Amino acid sequence: MRGLTAILAVLAALAPPAAHAQPWPARPLRLIVPFAPGGPADIVARALAAGLAAPLGQPLVVENRAGGNANIGAEAALQAAADGYTLFLATSTHASNVSMEARLRYDLVRDFAPVARLAWFPLVLAVHPSVPARSVAELIALARAKPGALNYASAGSGGGAHLAAESFRAATGADLVHVPYKGTGPAVADLVAGHVGLMFASVASVIGQVKSGQLRPLAATGARRIAALPAVPTLAEAGLPGLVIVSWFGLLAPAGTPAAAIARLNAETGRVLGSADFLRRLEAEGGEAAPATPAEFGRFIRAEIERWAAVVRRSGARIE
Repeated sequence: MRGLTAILAVLAALAPPAAHAQPWPARPLRLIVPFAPGGPADIVARALAAGLAAPLGQPLVVENRAGGNANIGAEAALQAAADGYTLFLATSTHASNVSMEARLRYDLVRDFAPVARLAWFPLVLAVHPSVPARSVAELIALARAKPGALNYASAGSGGGAHLAAESFRAATGADLVHVPYKGTGPAVADLVAGHVGLMFASVASVIGQVKSGQLRPLAATGARRIAALPAVPTLAEAGLPGLVIVSWFGLLAPAGTPAAAIARLNAETGRVLGSADFLRRLEAEGGEAAPATPAEFGRFIRAEIERWAAVVRRSGARIE
């Protein structure tokens, strides 16, 4: 018997590594980003990937899957194994898509497990200098006095800028006309040229024009003032308490991903979000860190889906 035991011990020691359970993560992870390289989502994803590599002991490879109003990336993540090696960068776009697309191939709540909220980005309500309004109150008064005379730009029907403006309209009764463009660049260009009067725009897309005086900022849409534009009041400070409109990013994983992997990812992500380098990158894009536990992030997603559903119902917004 002792001889048999010894033989079994030797065989176990000589067994290939695959026969032994390996600690997670044992190989590189994949982060699917549903947007093209170079934009805020990609910048945040790559900064996060760089910060997570050392503590996880494995690289986090960013994979851009742009298109379909961010749905192509979501569908790619849906097909991945729930083994802790695939993550998906979800955004506020996915929450609003639930109400604007009748034939989504995924359920944002059922098919994905929340891992960590990363950051949110307020918008800037900017007007062309020709618009005779120097405050939000004056803009609202002007829009009410001249119904349909003011138009606003967006990067496309159903996008973040469009829904932000529709939220503003619902809260204020301002009569504004929507002019959708095919992208943020053309929308900002026509705003600067004075072809449209105003826009709810990302900080990064208009901060240069704001600082040069080509555009006049009236308000920031977040809960706090934007660090890069400290003189610009929030909507609450401008007389609209409770109206907070932000774009957000967070990590999801395929449903069924091991809880231990999610807990580890949440903890390590939280440390990255508090690092000086990551915070500098966020501030340059006009954003701020917004860490949350997986449970908190899950509740946040469900609340966002309900919130944007109400905006979509009122506005009739649809993706073009």
